[in-house]
Amino acid sequence: MSKYPAEPYKIKVVEPLKITTKEERKRAMEEAGYNTFLLYTEDVYIDLLTDSGTTAMSDNQWAGMMLGDEAYAGSRNFVNLEKAVQEVYGFKYVVPTHQGRGAENILSQIMIKEGDYIPGNMYFTTTRAHQELNGATFVDVVLDEAHDSTIELPFKGNIDLNKYQELIDRVGADKIPYICLAVTVNMAGGQPVSMQNIKEVKEISEKHGIKVMFDATRCVENAFFIKEREEGYQDKTIADILKIMMSYADGCTMSGKKDCLVNIGGFLALNDEKLYQRATELVVVYEGLLTYGGMAGRDMEAMARGIYEACDYHYIEHRISQIRYLGDKLEAAGVPFVKPVGGHAIFLDAKKFLPHIPQDQFPAQRLAAELFIDSGVRAMERGIVSAGRDKDGNNYYPKLELVRLTIPRRVYTYAHLDVVADSIIELYEKRDQIQGLKMVYEPPVLRFFTARFEPIS
Repeated sequence: MSKYPAEPYKIKVVEPLKITTKEERKRAMEEAGYNTFLLYTEDVYIDLLTDSGTTAMSDNQWAGMMLGDEAYAGSRNFVNLEKAVQEVYGFKYVVPTHQGRGAENILSQIMIKEGDYIPGNMYFTTTRAHQELNGATFVDVVLDEAHDSTIELPFKGNIDLNKYQELIDRVGADKIPYICLAVTVNMAGGQPVSMQNIKEVKEISEKHGIKVMFDATRCVENAFFIKEREEGYQDKTIADILKIMMSYADGCTMSGKKDCLVNIGGFLALNDEKLYQRATELVVVYEGLLTYGGMAGRDMEAMARGIYEACDYHYIEHRISQIRYLGDKLEAAGVPFVKPVGGHAIFLDAKKFLPHIPQDQFPAQRLAAELFIDSGVRAMERGIVSAGRDKDGNNYYPKLELVRLTIPRRVYTYAHLDVVADSIIELYEKRDQIQGLKMVYEPPVLRFFTARFEPIS
């Protein structure tokens, strides 16, 4: 049996969890329109909806919160955040935002013009939305294997260099302002990108005058996989690997609510002074002054300290081990999920879990709802609902129809994950009894947040 490291922390403060009955959970799910985003947390036992902003901060970060400098301009906490980004990631300029999508909005506005193309290693919901709202077309250039849940590759999030070059040849480099390189790839199951692939993407991009912009939200997880799996990096620290990774990018968007270990905040980091100047012009329109963006001083201080804490090997080893622990229990029971286990979540393969439900009847959405009803575990759909519609109003049909079980950082123990595994295994054993859904309300953009559903009788 595999051995998993114990938590590299001790518990100082606890938050009681509410235990509900199955009838209460069924009623709550019906009121939420079978959308786990619309549940109230008071009805949730174990919350695996997201790892975004759900981190348990350290005593050091909480101490930093008390040193918040809430000056409107020139906050000392911004100076500390800027220093952390420069030292750990190596970028010259930092534009703070309220969270990652604020950075995505600004990047899209300063770099995209109507008719452009943005290649990337699989779409992410808010990223693609901002790109499309600014007139670009997203083009997926990830490895084909990333769309198959059964294939095991060490770096399944890699860019397919032939696809990337073919796009450049087809539309012209002048139509591609940047490539969006996610490290790791969320929608593929938290799959990492190798350092070699990052280098090769940089070489092609430089040759054609295309900038490389990272979605660096889970870059620490990517660095861990490089250390573990790629030749030549085993003896390097996480901080060393991060610095090398980022040296191949011209900038990045960051949701600090993940690998910066905070509950709110983000930033856009850049090396180009002219792009930075344009970004500062927009941040005052959409976020706030350039030295606080959308964050309070105390939040910038917590993020600065979290950036350093995330580089601790024992922290990230335990985090990845929790994901693997849950994966190993599901694997032993034959439950289908995305292989190999990624960095932040287990992704159940709803097409294989519920093969009798067609994709138009939202099998992943229904499976997430049933998991909550069964045990109070809240997860998230990552399939046809999340994919949304194209410019002509037609549904995207992603090859992967997934339920994401996202593990918050430093929040739950292995015992909590036992509860999650037991519930999923029980549902798998009676999967034939689960039926599909119909959508009864659909918002025009990012529908997965607020859409409502009803069971198909």
